[in-house]
Amino acid sequence: MFVDQVSVYVKAGDGGNGLVAYRREKYVPKGGPAGGDGGNGADIVFKVDEGLNTLMDFRYNRHFKGKRGENGMSKTQHGKNAAAYVIPVPPGTTVIDEDTEEVIADLTTHEQEAVIAKGGRGGRGNTRFASPRNPAPDMAENGEPGQERNIKVELKLIADVGLVGFPSVGKSTLLSVVSAAKPKVAAYHFTTIAPNLGVVDTGDQRSFVMADLPGLIEGASQGVGLGHQFLRHVERTRVIVHVIDMAGTEGRDPYEDYIKINEELAAYDKKLLTRPQIIAANKMDMPGSEENLAGFKENLGEEVLIYKISAVTKDGLRDLLFAVADKLEEIPKYEPEIEQADETVVYRYQKEEDPFHITRDPDGAYVLYGHRIETLFKMTDFQHDEAVQRFSRQLRGMGVDKALRERGAQDGDTVRLLDYEFDFIE
Repeated sequence: MFVDQVSVYVKAGDGGNGLVAYRREKYVPKGGPAGGDGGNGADIVFKVDEGLNTLMDFRYNRHFKGKRGENGMSKTQHGKNAAAYVIPVPPGTTVIDEDTEEVIADLTTHEQEAVIAKGGRGGRGNTRFASPRNPAPDMAENGEPGQERNIKVELKLIADVGLVGFPSVGKSTLLSVVSAAKPKVAAYHFTTIAPNLGVVDTGDQRSFVMADLPGLIEGASQGVGLGHQFLRHVERTRVIVHVIDMAGTEGRDPYEDYIKINEELAAYDKKLLTRPQIIAANKMDMPGSEENLAGFKENLGEEVLIYKISAVTKDGLRDLLFAVADKLEEIPKYEPEIEQADETVVYRYQKEEDPFHITRDPDGAYVLYGHRIETLFKMTDFQHDEAVQRFSRQLRGMGVDKALRERGAQDGDTVRLLDYEFDFIE
């Protein structure tokens, strides 16, 4: 089964907790703090494996969670960092954050890697908090929570040549006779419901990868028919072979077919019209095809490569394949995705995210939330009084006390942070 789009939840590993410990050695008075730091949590990493050509593995496992870092140990020993959780993906995989629609990674080459979710930092042990004023601190940090996100994983096949055209114009038949691929061929529309790949050997020591893409119909750019499932895979192709039923066996005009498909390509992405396009006038063995071809050329009125072929009788295929191979030699293997007008780098100021926000629940309690304050809370070990005092100082330094007063908080009011409640004290 071919799977080219799936939603996945990823959770990087949390950092290990720091340790509160002291040296207790014979003949060593006042040994001092000896708690080690926790190890870092595991990153979630996607790595390209050219042996894969589908996202089938994600169909049955849609939750990926990295390991937690090891806790700190006594004698100032650092906890072990968790190894990255490496997930193989096929070339052409695009990873998108579902919440922000941000493209996290675009993976195209073999063994290319991208960190999808960052593991949490290990908490610091009490050794790290020692100072002349407090030489034996009784506190340590918990590990930082690992990043978690819902992502959309899409596969855009990387093929040199893409066959486009209306349903039942002979794309699958063409691929089956020029390569060893065995796509499904039948006398009804949308026989091909997933792309098929085949390696084409031209016979003169040249070869390329050809993709038979699902049939396109009018309105596909808005999702009609197979819609975006088809158009997504055209983006990676270097040359487009436009297969047209020149015999008009289904009563359609070949020129109108050509115009409608190009309109759908332009509606999806205008860049597709800049790709080299070769027209394969198929079914030339059928009655009326020569007359239709003459009318097609007259209506076209421009210089476009047109090759007369018959996928059934294999007439004209050699010339078509040579033309495609020649065109591929003129195009770079990998085109840059980002074009820069000059070498000047412009840095734009980005407003820093507020460390906290305040709302009120119906019962009158004040609710604190925000990524920074929630992370700070999770990394605080409330079993030690010094850690609690440090957390209070950090909140005061962030301006939480002042903001609560401005919102009308009074002595004894309830303040909520995640699942915990505190009393506001003047």
